[in-house]
Parts: sequence; C-alpha cells; structure tokens
Amino acid sequence: MTGLFLALLGASFSAQAQSLRISRDMVLQAEAPVAVDADFIVALVNSEPVTNNDVRLAMGRVRQQLEQRGATVPPADQLAREVLEQLVSERAMLQHAVETGVRVDEASLLQAEQSVAAQNGMGLEEFRRRLTAERINPASFREDLRRQILMQRLREREVETRVQVSEGDIDDALRARRAAMAGDPSVNLGHVLVQVPEAASESRVRELEARAQEAATRARAGEDFGALARAFSDASEAATGGQFGLRPYSRLPELFVEATRNLAVGQVAGPVRSPAGFHVLKVIERQDGAAANMKVVQTRASHILLRPTPQLSEAQAAERLAGLRRQLQAGQASFEALAREFSQDGSAREGGDLGWAGPGMFVPEFEQVMNALRPGEVSEPVVSRFGVHLIRVTERRERELADREQREMVRAQLREQRAEDALEALVQDVRGRAYVEFRDPPRP
Repeated sequence: MTGLFLALLGASFSAQAQSLRISRDMVLQAEAPVAVDADFIVALVNSEPVTNNDVRLAMGRVRQQLEQRGATVPPADQLAREVLEQLVSERAMLQHAVETGVRVDEASLLQAEQSVAAQNGMGLEEFRRRLTAERINPASFREDLRRQILMQRLREREVETRVQVSEGDIDDALRARRAAMAGDPSVNLGHVLVQVPEAASESRVRELEARAQEAATRARAGEDFGALARAFSDASEAATGGQFGLRPYSRLPELFVEATRNLAVGQVAGPVRSPAGFHVLKVIERQDGAAANMKVVQTRASHILLRPTPQLSEAQAAERLAGLRRQLQAGQASFEALAREFSQDGSAREGGDLGWAGPGMFVPEFEQVMNALRPGEVSEPVVSRFGVHLIRVTERRERELADREQREMVRAQLREQRAEDALEALVQDVRGRAYVEFRDPPRP
C-alpha cells in the first residue's frame, strides 16, 4: 500500500470530519477537464472496471494536491502507476463498505451538498449551475461526495470505534516522553540582534558592534530587556520583547547554546558575532528536561453565529455575515456590538467572547479557520455543524498543561496514531482479499 493512497484517503476522511468545508477553488477545480481520447479498461476490481480516463482524471487531482503542498510531482508514468493502485484500493474499500452494510441515505447526501454550496456562498441550485458552467458534472460531484461519506462511515465503524487507549498506555507514553526530555533542558532566551549588512564597511561594522555593546551593557545594568529589544533589535521577535519562549537546547542555534549554557538566570551574554550580525542574549528562564511539562497554545476568540432556519438558508446567513464583516472593515461598528445585536449564541451577551480555548475544544471546521487567523483578524463566513460564523481572534498564549490535561492530550495522540495504523491495516486487508485483474497499462 502506497503512502500516497493513505494520505489522500486521510484527506478525504478529514474533509468529511470538517463537514465538507471545501473552498471555492477546490470545488471548481475538483474535476479538471482532461482531453478525451478513446477510453479503455486498465484494471478490474471484483469485476468493476477502472478506466484510463479514471486514472487521468485522478492524476490531475493528485498533481494539484501535491503542487499545493509544495511537494515534488513524480514523473507521469510513475504517478499513473501510483494513482492506479490508489484507485484499485479505493474501489475495493468502497465495495467492502457496501457489502458490509454501510449506506448513505439521500438526506445525508443532500445535506452534504448544501453544506458545500453554502461554504461557497451559494444556494444549492446556483451552486449546481456554477459547476455546470465550469464544465463539472454536478452528478459526478455528488457521487464523489457520496463516496467520501461512505468512506468516513466505514472508518468510524471499523476503525475509530475499535481503537482503545488504556490508562497504562498513557502512563507508558508519559514516562517515555519524560525520559527522552531528561537529557535536553529547556531555556527561554531574550534576544537582541543588531544586523550587519553583507557589504558593510569596517567602520560601519564597528558602529553596529558598539550599538550591540550598548544594549548588552544596559541589560547587565538591569534595564527592562523587552524595552531594550524593541529599541535595539532587528530580529522578528523584537516587537514581543525579544523572547523565544521555553525551547529545548536542541532547537537553538549552537552559537546561542555555547554562549548561555553556563549562565545563571538573569545573566547576559554578548555581543557574540554570527553571519547575521551581533547578538545579545539574556537567560530569562531555565527548566530541567525531566521537569518540563507539556505546553499548549491557547487562543482567545470571539464569534457571531447565525443558525439557518426555514426562513434563513445557510447561503443567506453567510451573505448577512459577509455584510457585517464589511462593516467591521470599514470601522462602522465594533465586533462586540454586532455580536450582541445579531449573534444567536449564548456568548452574544459577552460580545461573542468564547474565552481561552486549547486544541480540540471547538469542532474541526471552526478550529481550522480560527488557527489560521492572526490576532485582530476576522474570518470570512465559516460554515460548521452549528451554523454560520464570523470568527475573530483576540490573542494567543502558551500555557503549561496540568497533569490531567497532559493525560488527555496523550490519550488523543495515541488514539489518532492507532486509528491511522488500523486504517492502514484495514486497507491492506481489503485490498489483499479483492480480485484484481490488471489489463493494458494506463496512458497518461
């Protein structure tokens, strides 16, 4: 079983887990036109044919996905062979799902189609017309959604419900993690960089070194290091006080490690020279590896939620929220005021504030968009299983997890890893039991 198939199968499951949040570009490129030659059968899977045009169409999708991820696209002949194997495994899995009683009813399929349409800011009929205008067969697109739902339900039934993680498994994982970290302590360094241009003259280098020395002298005298970083540093973290945050020594440049390894908390090193310029480093905090706890990035976000009703479709809710977003961008209203007036969530009275949240606290389709926002940014309308949202991120922070929270995070990580392993085993088993007859090789 190739990694390519498992990666794409996982992406298909992920799309369903996120309520089919598909961007406009993904929708309109999902069935890229290919030149139509005389078609022929390249393989049979339990008597179901896979054609050359099936392979060519799938190659276009895979090539697009690889390019979007910045991955290398294999040569056409190699890609055709890998895609054919992917299609064979996929057909075998879909047949297995149907044979074992997995079904997708018309209501579920219609709901999925409506969700995709709403995510693209359209009603269902408008969305179908747009697909047709873009030379995408709406019936083929609908069948692709059906296959995705079918595969997701197969995974839920045969993989996720059978994965078990015991308390002993969590204890073992935590002990292994602490043992691995025991030899690698963490340190939080304050950093001032006085950058030296490549073509700087000797006199200019001396001026810049003197500037770095001034920052170091004032830091040793006890001045606030954050203020010094903002005043002197050319580094990207200067605006946030020059601190890297707690990092294992293995994740720091060797120059920084050597300069600070023997310093006590509060001491300052430098200026030290690197190809980038002169560095001043202060040990803000140090933590032994064995005592280091897991940390998690938390986000404080607000939202405005509209719930679709028979009188308000998802597309109409998305358009209404897009109008509110334009008001925010024009400075005509505050997010808090709009949330109090329009949001249909219990957070409305708090101006839409959802408080601090760690990974996994929101549904995936909401969290994915939230995580992509920078503090202060407001999203486009986002469809989730609860309705349509505008999301604003206020701030982020890194927080050390309590013991109970660490255990829950490890539990989730172990479940995910075991689910992936079980999925791979299931695919290999189903593929191995299928009757497959390869005929003429595909011609890409």
